[in-house]
Amino acid sequence: MSISIEIATDQVAWDDYVSRHPQGSPYHKHAWLQSVEEAYQHQNIGLIATQDTKVVGVLPCIAMARPFAKTKFCALPFCDIGHAIADNQDIVSALQDHALNLLAKQKGQVFEYRDTELSITEQQIASQKVRMLMALPDSSAALFDGFKSKLRSQIRKSEKNGLSCTINNNQQAIDNFYLIFAKNMRKLGSPVHSKAWFESLFKHYKDDIFLGVVYKQSTPIGAGIIISNNHKFAIPWASTDADFNYLAPNMMLYWSLLKHACDVGGSEFDFGRSTFGEGTYKFKQQWGAQPVPLVWSDLASQTSEQNAAVVEKSQLRALVETVWSRLPLGLTTTLGPQLRKYISL
Repeated sequence: MSISIEIATDQVAWDDYVSRHPQGSPYHKHAWLQSVEEAYQHQNIGLIATQDTKVVGVLPCIAMARPFAKTKFCALPFCDIGHAIADNQDIVSALQDHALNLLAKQKGQVFEYRDTELSITEQQIASQKVRMLMALPDSSAALFDGFKSKLRSQIRKSEKNGLSCTINNNQQAIDNFYLIFAKNMRKLGSPVHSKAWFESLFKHYKDDIFLGVVYKQSTPIGAGIIISNNHKFAIPWASTDADFNYLAPNMMLYWSLLKHACDVGGSEFDFGRSTFGEGTYKFKQQWGAQPVPLVWSDLASQTSEQNAAVVEKSQLRALVETVWSRLPLGLTTTLGPQLRKYISL
């Protein structure tokens, strides 16, 4: 039978397929597309393929309008992956071709496509961007017992330092997270997402999102957001207040989030993007995460961006980051989102 492809309107059918597909990630859920459209007004063009009314594939995709530039497609913006998932490779190709036809109709020339490689040697991974994935055991007790003694000691140190962590998704937690996150983004010289972006995520992910906030007494000093699909969990953002890093809030934060994921039946935890062998890679590796290469490309030109993800900063970029890091926090949270909506990564 022939396959029908169209822009998805049935969120339930979409999410049901994503939850059953072995490559379906938390980012593939329709909630990510809805949040991008609501918070940043980019067009949701997520494609769904059906065969005799049965869903056989989906391609989450956003058309990003840009000032003084042609529209570009991205699958997906603001995260590491967003590739098509389908019953077979022929359907994947059909979804990609359909998206390219839509791009041509909008006279666009770029289609950022973020895929992942499931089988590759360690030698090939060197100096590339990777996802750090971790299989979760049946219980948080088994998880803790499986850690090396040094890691267990670091977790206990954060507890002895008087830190505590709450898991919830209320507005106060979002506010606490955003304050810490915005400070870190300013320090890094990077435009920050709008608070409305995060609020949209909590609105659309509903029960499939939660937020951990670490406190020193009543002061929030670290926070991280977790999204889920079926039994898979991912942490798109985590930040700690550098003034309190000597108390090891990051250890308290990650342990609390991993513990919660385990306790609610999680089977996989995605620590997010790192460069193979560097600092954040080693931090995530100590928890038990293993690298899975990210394969990024421009489908419109068939050029690979896999190695281009590791690019030395230009002098201009370094200057811009230095200037941005010195701006008042209030100004960066006002101007930042106006720029950030056009930055797909």
